[in-house]
Amino acid sequence: MKKAIFPGSFDPITLGHFDIIKRGVKLFDELIIAIGINADKKYMFSLDERKKFIEDCFKDEPKIKVVTYEGLTVHFCQKNDVDFILRGLRNPADFEFEKAIAHTNRDLAPIETVFLLTSANRSYISSSIVRDVIRNNGDYTKLVPKTVRVK
Repeated sequence: MKKAIFPGSFDPITLGHFDIIKRGVKLFDELIIAIGINADKKYMFSLDERKKFIEDCFKDEPKIKVVTYEGLTVHFCQKNDVDFILRGLRNPADFEFEKAIAHTNRDLAPIETVFLLTSANRSYISSSIVRDVIRNNGDYTKLVPKTVRVK
């Protein structure tokens, strides 16, 4: 069984993430969307909100599981028999950053990183841009799945 993890903070999940997940799920028997917990990071949305946004988004997709985790992604992979890490690339800067992480992960454990290019019409979207639009009362709904709504 080919299992992959798609890790991130998903604060919030964006249409870019959604694109990678919808395309990535076709490549694996199971795709675990893993929300990393970083105590030093300030989040706009609570962990429960972020998890619910994603669960609601993919409630009809049996191959997708949503979990939270702390620590190194490779340790999560080893504990959960996951052989692949799925990552999305928006631009050359993403590639350079992700390449260094992928090499480090492979050095720490026998785990392969699979890269998918974000669709061109979604490549400008990032969670930080979405948060900025929300903070400034802009129309963020064009950038996120329908399950993401500010109360």
